[in-house]
Amino acid sequence: MTKLRVGLLFGGRSGEHEVSISSAQAIAQALSVEENTHKYEILPFYIQKNGCWLGGEAAQQILETGIPQLEIPNLNPWRLPDQVTEVDVWIPILHGPNGEDGTIQGLLTLMQVPFVGSGVLGSAVGMDKIAMKIAFEQAGLPQVKYKALTRAQVWSNPCVFPKLCDEIESALDYPCFVKPANLGSSVGIAKVRSRSELETALDNAATYDRRIIVEAGVVAREVECAVLGNDQTKASIVGEITFNSDFYDYETKYTLGKADLLIPAPIPDAVSRKIQDMALQAFAAVDAAGLARVDFFFVEATGEVLINEINTFPGFTATSMYPQLWAYSGIPFAELVDRLIQLALERYTVKE
Repeated sequence: MTKLRVGLLFGGRSGEHEVSISSAQAIAQALSVEENTHKYEILPFYIQKNGCWLGGEAAQQILETGIPQLEIPNLNPWRLPDQVTEVDVWIPILHGPNGEDGTIQGLLTLMQVPFVGSGVLGSAVGMDKIAMKIAFEQAGLPQVKYKALTRAQVWSNPCVFPKLCDEIESALDYPCFVKPANLGSSVGIAKVRSRSELETALDNAATYDRRIIVEAGVVAREVECAVLGNDQTKASIVGEITFNSDFYDYETKYTLGKADLLIPAPIPDAVSRKIQDMALQAFAAVDAAGLARVDFFFVEATGEVLINEINTFPGFTATSMYPQLWAYSGIPFAELVDRLIQLALERYTVKE
């Protein structure tokens, strides 16, 4: 049987560059187990932080060592490696901007080659926190109160800024969270408890993105559910994240020992079933495909479940929440990667 050539695309221009490399290493290992080696051949492609692509031995070396490549000067980011034409199916294991926001998905769509994960629409809506919340509202999914802003509102007129802060305080009160709308992994996010902190956080968020969102704080447990499928979707068992920091920020997320994953989450069965159902609704609401991790707040005092966000290409190391949730749900890592590739092929065939 002819092997499918899997284009493993990793690295990228976002702040999650190193996480992408780790995810790619885990996927490469999964494709190298006995049950997958007769099906697939790996073709690695590495995107440097400046956006230039490397293939062949250079990409393979980074995949093996896990060490990011120093940017090679004078490369043209529009010149792709020759091996690109050999790819049968892509795994764009890229996180954050220029990775899971619809940009790379648009390029792969133009290549007319199947790829794992959501298309342009699902990726873009899933990445933009404002568009995502609007989609969740339309689907009737409960969530925390929020206010959407633009950089222009924050920076353009100093006389208007105090009024803007008044409106935020009136609508949301403290504490609240200020976030850039289009950055992943808690980059640029601040928890604020006063007017001075709010002003500083808004100014900082505006340096990251032209769209900003402010969300009401809530005392709740953070739980997550993984979704797998295209039109026929399945939800995993529910897991919980526990941590001792003020909130689940970048340092907590990626520093070993600062957060714990509890699988299954120690919550009532009825709450778990509700979360699973809401995860499937969220997946459909943004038009996701293949995979996603959906994050929730469980307000134990009232029994409420509030949707937080959807991540259309979550971290994919062996210790990441998404594959762990499926491992506990009966789908081991190597089989999960195989299923995702088959889902990509299925979706492409249906579109044709």
